[in-house]
Amino acid sequence: MPDNLADLQREVAELGDRVAALRSTHSMYPDDSAETAEAALTELGFAQELLQDCGQRLAAAESAAAPRRSNGDDERAVLRAVFGQLSVPAVLLDHEGYIRRINAIGADRLGSSPGYLSGKPFATFVDLRRRAAMRSRLAAVLRSGESASFDSRLAQRGWAEDVHMTLTRLDVPTEAAPPVLAVLSPPLAGGEDEGPAPLEPEVEDQVVVLAARRLDVLTRMTRLLLASAGPGGAGRPLALDDAAALLADSYADWVIVDVCDLPGSAEQARRAVVSGPSGENGPRELVGALDPLDSEIPREVLANGNSVLSQLIEDESALGRADGAPVLSALGAGSLMCVPLKGSRGVRGALTLIRRSNRGSFRLADLGLIEEIGEHIGLALPPRAAG
Repeated sequence: MPDNLADLQREVAELGDRVAALRSTHSMYPDDSAETAEAALTELGFAQELLQDCGQRLAAAESAAAPRRSNGDDERAVLRAVFGQLSVPAVLLDHEGYIRRINAIGADRLGSSPGYLSGKPFATFVDLRRRAAMRSRLAAVLRSGESASFDSRLAQRGWAEDVHMTLTRLDVPTEAAPPVLAVLSPPLAGGEDEGPAPLEPEVEDQVVVLAARRLDVLTRMTRLLLASAGPGGAGRPLALDDAAALLADSYADWVIVDVCDLPGSAEQARRAVVSGPSGENGPRELVGALDPLDSEIPREVLANGNSVLSQLIEDESALGRADGAPVLSALGAGSLMCVPLKGSRGVRGALTLIRRSNRGSFRLADLGLIEEIGEHIGLALPPRAAG
């Protein structure tokens, strides 16, 4: 519980953010309601504790004597030794959810080295649909000291895995803010199962196959652009929805096109096209209703004309929020890139491509291809862009 007014204000603000994220997750993914509802009940319990106890705790004086340094050092040495000998994936998190230490088995599970993973937000490696629940669990463990055990899903860089996660607060006397130990194990038998996330075939990582895919996309887009500029299409505006559908079908899961009706007028940008998987009209309408200037990444690309590549999405709100929840969570995003649509008189718009977490991340070679396509689209746009 908070000990002063500043801590109380911070706790209330964080509680509000987590509740908004859980509410939106529940409305968008009703099939995952059991896990979301359980996390929401945990947050409700915390809110009740705040109302009942914050006055008494704020009035209480601090009266804890610091333990001897040698005892703390001994406990930390034991902790390091036990941590290194664990035969299951284990991650030591600080009170903000960043990875402080990870054992070799855990690093292998997350697909990288312990040195690279240290300092990274652990939530980055949790599927976006499960992040809100995991963060609420972590906050509850830090507050109450009671361990939490629940099913979750790891997802990043083209792989996904269902796991059973156990969070335990470690009260170390020399630590001002106690760390949390996260242990990963196989999902419990008989638990809620949404099925394995479909992964791209391993062959997709081969350089030759990836190069062939890029060439195919460029060829198909060139044909589309020529159709609007050639003898049979002279004077016909470029169909942005056709261009977006082509990219969504062959290169990404979601494609967003924002345009400026007047060249260089980024402050008047509008969302022209949102293309994605068939049957997912809810997320499509959600994204289509947003103002591009309320999204950090498209806004920056429209303003300065520089591309953005996010191979690992750490900031879930980079594409804006809807009903208090990050849009990228609703789309199940794993990586994204955004490039300018450059015409002869400046930036005409922004092209955003999103891949889900069960697909391989966008790479620099992908960015180069989409930048070229973006320039061609920008040049093909009429004086007043059509949606």
